Amino acid sequence: MRVLVVNAGSSSLKCQLIETDGKVSLMRCLAEKVGDADAYMNVSFTPEFHKTTYGVAGLSVPECLRKLLDILVDDPESPISGLDQIDAIGNRIVAGGEYFSKAALIDDGAREKLALCEELAPLHNPPADACIDMMRQMMPDTPQVAVFDTAFHTTMPAKAYMYPLPMEYYDHYRIRRYGAHGTSHRYAAQQAANLLGRPLRDLGLITCHLGNGGSITAVNHGKSIDTTMGFTPLEGLMMGTRSGSIDPAIITYIMRREGISFDEMDSILNRKSGILGVSGVSSDMRDVLDAVDEGNQQAELAIDMYVYRIQKAIGGFYAAMTRTDAVVMTAGIGENSAELRERIFAGLAHMGMILDKERNDVIGQIGVNRIISIDDSPIKICVVTTDEEMRIARETDNLVNQMIP
Repeated sequence: MRVLVVNAGSSSLKCQLIETDGKVSLMRCLAEKVGDADAYMNVSFTPEFHKTTYGVAGLSVPECLRKLLDILVDDPESPISGLDQIDAIGNRIVAGGEYFSKAALIDDGAREKLALCEELAPLHNPPADACIDMMRQMMPDTPQVAVFDTAFHTTMPAKAYMYPLPMEYYDHYRIRRYGAHGTSHRYAAQQAANLLGRPLRDLGLITCHLGNGGSITAVNHGKSIDTTMGFTPLEGLMMGTRSGSIDPAIITYIMRREGISFDEMDSILNRKSGILGVSGVSSDMRDVLDAVDEGNQQAELAIDMYVYRIQKAIGGFYAAMTRTDAVVMTAGIGENSAELRERIFAGLAHMGMILDKERNDVIGQIGVNRIISIDDSPIKICVVTTDEEMRIARETDNLVNQMIP
């Protein structure tokens, strides 16, 4: 089955066309800085995956997807010549609330429920839903599936997902911890089990999805028992543009002093805080690390804060687990930044997480799953290349095949 996987973000679009029978990627697309004047989209086709870059300034995320569909039909290197050669579409959806505990076929009823989940992930769900709507118009006969980041976290116990608020807010509005990045955490946990040569059901793992957004999950015997993201992806770690967890009284304090609206405050917390807000440089960790090398003190503070919050989260989940066999690093920063991994684990060696600096080096090892702790480290440290798109394609394939009589 040929599955087009669509992973829409607030300012990015990641897509792959995957042949699920052989688990082969036929096309890869990455659009970044969408909405900015320097927005671009890289598209590459098998077997060589030479990138062609397209300027997409002025386009929204759904418009970038439409441009990609045109490229798929028109480019002579494309493996397809018509959209009818795509058998199914798998959509990454960040938040499914309590409506969705597993992947779902998108029909009218599911689409209505998706609309109710947009407030739970205001940066990601709305553009993802807009992409779904566009493709339902362009490809009405092609089945679409939603695969939810929150689904993996439905195994959390109530003591982990409930907030210490009056129960009426859960009863009326289902205010609780939902988590995110579940597809990535699930995949990373399984790949770490493969590295360790042990069944996932026998392991206690702490998985760290560290990208522009970030979350950490305690995975006990293959199940999520707690995670740092909460009711929305704003809670938890300090991220590229999100504040992460702060004293909630700060919000009302600033709003009163500045006379700003709820929407303006929401934008500050989600789009202007985090690494960007503290460094004053960028939300891109590569740019901030470059600024540190140039002696920028605000950039150094941003990195120190980022690392410290990750260390505290890992330590907290270590305390919550009955046993911890490994810590798993994945996603853009977790996979590719040897410097940040070294900073993080320098503060965790006393807990038995001891990094091997040579194994931690990324030279020649990008994209390679590996163990980067010393041989006798009581808790292993793993690096796993996340492949959310392949996981989404497989779940889409399974669900669509169940429809076939």
